[in-house]
Amino acid sequence: MTKLDETLTMLKDLTDAKGIPGNEREVRNVMKEYIAPFADEVTTDGLGSLVAKKTGKDGGPKVMVAGHLDEVGFMITQIDEKGFLRFQTAGGWWSQVMLAQRVTVVTRSGEEITGIIGSKPPHILPAEVRKKPVDIKDMFIDIGATSREEAESWGIRPGDQAVPYFEFTVMKNEKMLLAKAWDNRIGCAIAIDVLKQLKNEQHDNVVYGVGTVQEEVGLRGARTSANMIQPDIGFAVDVGIAGDTPGVTEKEALAKMGKGPQIVLYDASMISHKGLRDFVTDVADELGIPYQFDAMAGGGTDSGAMHLVGSGVPNLAVTIPTRYIHSNAAMLHRDDYENAVKLLVEVIKRLNSETVNTITFD
Repeated sequence: MTKLDETLTMLKDLTDAKGIPGNEREVRNVMKEYIAPFADEVTTDGLGSLVAKKTGKDGGPKVMVAGHLDEVGFMITQIDEKGFLRFQTAGGWWSQVMLAQRVTVVTRSGEEITGIIGSKPPHILPAEVRKKPVDIKDMFIDIGATSREEAESWGIRPGDQAVPYFEFTVMKNEKMLLAKAWDNRIGCAIAIDVLKQLKNEQHDNVVYGVGTVQEEVGLRGARTSANMIQPDIGFAVDVGIAGDTPGVTEKEALAKMGKGPQIVLYDASMISHKGLRDFVTDVADELGIPYQFDAMAGGGTDSGAMHLVGSGVPNLAVTIPTRYIHSNAAMLHRDDYENAVKLLVEVIKRLNSETVNTITFD
């Protein structure tokens, strides 16, 4: 087994933490532990988004770097008479990746109970039905209980979260990292490392490292935390689609793992701000930091909510090419993560009132 260095230990702690939309407390506590040493103060907004503030220069431009705390998962909605759990998806799921996957149900007391997602066996289905994907509404979680009373005696009740289970793994190629919840604990890690690397740097800004809540169900925490901060410049750091697996054409997804973070030109939630986009790519070109462009007809990031706050905030989504998102496990490349941190740090060091004014009206 690969020995985990300081960075990998942080990434493991973040991805191991359990937190579907509306249940982000455990993840928030982990992020707070790692970011607090590099911040002047750490607070939360009314929905629970974490906001860590680090002042480079009093009164300087406010720069928001936000990853979201929540991961896709499930909320328990009902316990049937036989002890099987019915659930509501929290965030987007493709039914074909769900069956027979292990989950962890977390009770109010914090006890963790193992379950597996099941459905009617294919052996008893008509041939034509067997060929079709199982509807999510026909799935259930089996925790090994024999009755509703037994499940309730274990502390399970409607509203509890069920989270995909996966062990953080450094692959044989040690640049490749496999874990649950890269969407979007990698963004939280980037926000932490940006503040860490700026700790002893001179710059003219007030930087906010933010862990937002409820991104997967509508960018909700980004809206409330940005309302609290009122930033002058915003960055959403998230995962993007890696197009380097079999069957994917460059027309469908251009980015490749290990070739740099993605600068998102367009998605369903936002058109990236041209002035900020040009500023960021100019810095990357100057320093030789690799990057890739991306555009998505669907989906969105926290930038979609952040850029509409107040009278408008120049915003850009910087994403990490990732395989198999919105499933039990995903894979990304460590170099892309480290280059995203480097790029954002160098951009922030070059921001000041004059450059922000130029960006805003570019």
